[in-house]
Amino acid sequence: MKSKMLGQVLTAVLLLNGAAFAAVKQSPAVPKTDAEIAARVTHEIAMYPLYSMWDIVNVQVADGRVSLSGAVDKPFKKDEIESIVRETPGVAGVDSQIKVLPLSPQDDQLRLRIARAIFSDPALSAFAGLAVPPIHIIVENGHVTLTGVVDSELQKTVAGMRASTAGMSFGPVVNNLVVADPPAKKKA
Repeated sequence: MKSKMLGQVLTAVLLLNGAAFAAVKQSPAVPKTDAEIAARVTHEIAMYPLYSMWDIVNVQVADGRVSLSGAVDKPFKKDEIESIVRETPGVAGVDSQIKVLPLSPQDDQLRLRIARAIFSDPALSAFAGLAVPPIHIIVENGHVTLTGVVDSELQKTVAGMRASTAGMSFGPVVNNLVVADPPAKKKA
């Protein structure tokens, strides 16, 4: 009786190990081209739970080596994002030029004021409910830069105007927003 139970247990263990091996074997393929690696790394960064509208990380890949640039608002985010990228399949190495923005209550206040001004506008309010809106608000020592991608030239203009009128910034707001797929200009 005991040997029969032991045989059944061993069979179950072997079946479970076989299923686990099959699951590992079916895991997503390792990216091979630089474009595939860039897409995978960009996705992994976007899925990082602490990546927010106050951060911007740009990704470039050459021969499997990933170059990171941009800025984050907390020092630990830089280290964690670099670690996530290093662990991404297909990455041969990481060169990080991510800047850590100064920790400043005044900059934090300005970020919030600008976000409220931008996302309360009817032209941009649809972005307000997103976990990471496509408009990133980078504030460094009172200087404001908007980055990211919007759907239209109108949204880009409105975001820049709203950020400029939120007050407390030192100098003009730099509007580096990009319009996704702008309409082709008609020839006259």
